[in-house]
Amino acid sequence: MVDLTRSYPTPTPRQALPSFTAGQRIGLLGGSFNPPHEAHRAVSLFALKRLGLDAVWWLVSPGNPLKDVSALHDLGARVAAAEAVARHPRIKVSCLEAVIGTRYTVNTLWYLRRHCAEARFVWLMGADNLIQFHRWDRWREIARLVPFAVVDRPPLGLRALASPAARALAAHRLNERAAMALADRAPPAWVFLTGLKSSLSSTALRNPDGSWKG
Repeated sequence: MVDLTRSYPTPTPRQALPSFTAGQRIGLLGGSFNPPHEAHRAVSLFALKRLGLDAVWWLVSPGNPLKDVSALHDLGARVAAAEAVARHPRIKVSCLEAVIGTRYTVNTLWYLRRHCAEARFVWLMGADNLIQFHRWDRWREIARLVPFAVVDRPPLGLRALASPAARALAAHRLNERAAMALADRAPPAWVFLTGLKSSLSSTALRNPDGSWKG
């Protein structure tokens, strides 16, 4: 159990950046992880297999610009809780965005492009995020920076595929059978992955006062 009252030290940028080797295929899963849960882990393991990834990095955000952050727990506590949930050597937890001072995905991706040019990144998101992707800051630029994979979250799949971003990027969508090649494709390129069934969400795991259940 993670102590939510404890103060956790803030790492340096070098410490916050997970280790990697040249040519590795790395999935990026961003979010507040408030709290982290088994669905985050399930999505990561699913992506590792379906996309042929070498690792998945959980980027624990200091706060989602599109959401109310008043109920966010301490960043260090969320990172510690995420590490406890991950329980896999190929899932790495990082608070990089807080350390380098970015809140928008596009800025984080530019940082990674500069400092991890030898890696091949794939952005991971759920179908719920694709629905609102057109509201993300410079979302078209994000699509040009890195290929991305959308993991279906029934019953949101049809709504996600009819969303403004999905329609705008329809010409760049790969067939699901080509998912293994996504990390090698030049962006814009994306794939919609089906087959993972989970209804868990961080919202459902929070009490009305913002504390974590369990």
